Amino acid sequence: MHEGGFFYQAFVYLTAAVVAVPVAKRLGLGSVLGYLIAGILIGPFVFGFIGEEGQDVMHFAEFGVVMMLFLIGLELQPSLLWKMRTPILGLGGIQVLVTAIIITAITLIVTSLPWQTALVIGLTLALSSTAIVLQTLNEKGLLKSEGGQNAFSVLLFQDIAVIPILAIIPLLAVAESSHADRYETHTMIENLPIIWQTLIIFGVIISIIIAGKYLISPAFRLIAQTGLRELFTAAALLLVIGITLLMTQVGLSPALGTFLAGVVLAQSEYRHELETDIEPFKGLLLGLFFIAVGASIDFQLIFQKPGTIALIVAALVLIKLAVLIVIGRIYGMKMDNNLLFAFGLAQGGEFAFVLFSFALQNGVIEINIANPLIAAVAISMALTPLLMVFNEKLIQPYFGTTEVSDREADVIDEKNQVIIAGFGRYGSTIGRFLQANGTQATYLDINPNNVDLLRKLGFKVFYGDASRHDLLHAAGAAEARLLIVAVDDPDKAVEIVETAQKHFPNLDIISRSMNWFNHYDMMDKKTIGVYREFFDSALRMAADALSFLGYRSYQVQRALKKFRRYDEKYLYKLAATRHEGKTFLKAGRQYIEDLEKMILDDIENEAKDKDLGWDTASIVEEFAPIVKKMQEESKNEQSPG
Repeated sequence: MHEGGFFYQAFVYLTAAVVAVPVAKRLGLGSVLGYLIAGILIGPFVFGFIGEEGQDVMHFAEFGVVMMLFLIGLELQPSLLWKMRTPILGLGGIQVLVTAIIITAITLIVTSLPWQTALVIGLTLALSSTAIVLQTLNEKGLLKSEGGQNAFSVLLFQDIAVIPILAIIPLLAVAESSHADRYETHTMIENLPIIWQTLIIFGVIISIIIAGKYLISPAFRLIAQTGLRELFTAAALLLVIGITLLMTQVGLSPALGTFLAGVVLAQSEYRHELETDIEPFKGLLLGLFFIAVGASIDFQLIFQKPGTIALIVAALVLIKLAVLIVIGRIYGMKMDNNLLFAFGLAQGGEFAFVLFSFALQNGVIEINIANPLIAAVAISMALTPLLMVFNEKLIQPYFGTTEVSDREADVIDEKNQVIIAGFGRYGSTIGRFLQANGTQATYLDINPNNVDLLRKLGFKVFYGDASRHDLLHAAGAAEARLLIVAVDDPDKAVEIVETAQKHFPNLDIISRSMNWFNHYDMMDKKTIGVYREFFDSALRMAADALSFLGYRSYQVQRALKKFRRYDEKYLYKLAATRHEGKTFLKAGRQYIEDLEKMILDDIENEAKDKDLGWDTASIVEEFAPIVKKMQEESKNEQSPG
């Protein structure tokens, strides 16, 4: 241990993260790869800022994986988890089984190892890294995609599969291990008969479910009543740590136990508070875990056996890629999501460190076999973000985006003066308003699920890609007067506008924009109108906020109109400098200052004596006392006295 002990280690880890992660993010590599690079640099085989004690940090940092699974569980309703049972058992079960069989067979063919050792190697290398995959997918916003959800299902099955793998390893012992002291772990139930161990394990799982449903929420309610935020945070951490200890003592995966608790609490009224309190700890510990993985890569062993380890890494990645792509195709995944699914899971997992250590303890594998495998797993984990970038930048543009939908575009049997491309939450509001005012439109949408749902609600929506000129022609674009582009994909929106302008030059176009830069792109296309997605609703809410705060209606409406007029005017000025970084930012700051000054001056000076006549609320407030006095005088005149 370096002089300075814990504080020195904390300083080194935090410095490495703060320096490496922003650089990696700036290069488009993601935070996970940044943490891994930081770990490699500060590890014992590069700068040597941390030594063997880094392995102890790994055990502490693994708690970040546990917290991550708990938070994921909080996002899943039990009903949703039940709906995912098919991909969890189907995709996950087939992936682990097929990958383990292939790796076991290859190990037996190319080595002289016993079948027991080959089987443990196959089962261990069939697992993938829950921490790296989920963090990378979440960071890229891909966790909710079909490929991301299927990857999550497989990872969840793998976490469950660790339990039976740990159970069968002692039964496969081929020799007495000389490493028992180093790797030995104990549980409270290890000396009990198998039947009792099984009953206790099921009892623990059922207890977590019952406690989560009937005890934990009332307990958090009492804690919340104290009004002490730090006490609620402490209770949230206590819950996760307590479940982790309980699962460890009965030989189960802590990640699985906390995930289960998260699912049970997904319907609790304190779900969001739990997420908010635990998220910072999860992020910090996960970062520490990734750094520890990078620091644990044994470069000395790699330099001694570079060919062997490189061959293991290449074989592992290629075998998993092949198996995952085939399974994805069998399950009907589109190429985009299938490639994401395969490249995301084509690595070894953090459970390999545990399983190989346990196999060493039980004499199933020798240390000269385990060490190169552990190094290969660590390298494959470090390569995962690079593999996903490789897929995203070099493979998806050529293969993923050329995938053709299995569903043919609908035959369009009507033609109207208005065509609406994109009939989601934005386009459907436009369509309903037009329809309520006697104007019919032809509705197009590329999301088949959305089309089917809207048809059930009574809307006549046609499925198809509005960026195809043949579909626009079938929808009557040659005779229509107006095309409304309301899709929520900025690139697709630009593509639709370009297609329409090229093939139907007489068709007027108005378009939705998602942000300023998308707005500028649409302005460049010279459409007759571009409308920012949330601009009007945001202004309406802001105006109501001023009214609630006591501003008079005429002041609010004048300020609203002036803000809108000035903002839309200034967009054109900003558009001219949007590709000039510093100039654009300077102009943006000046615009905000000018607008604030103009509105405040208007409220304080110009509007004092104007437009009062139409402000009903103001008139009532001013004349109410006069009216009341007149009513009282009238009553006095009519009284007998």
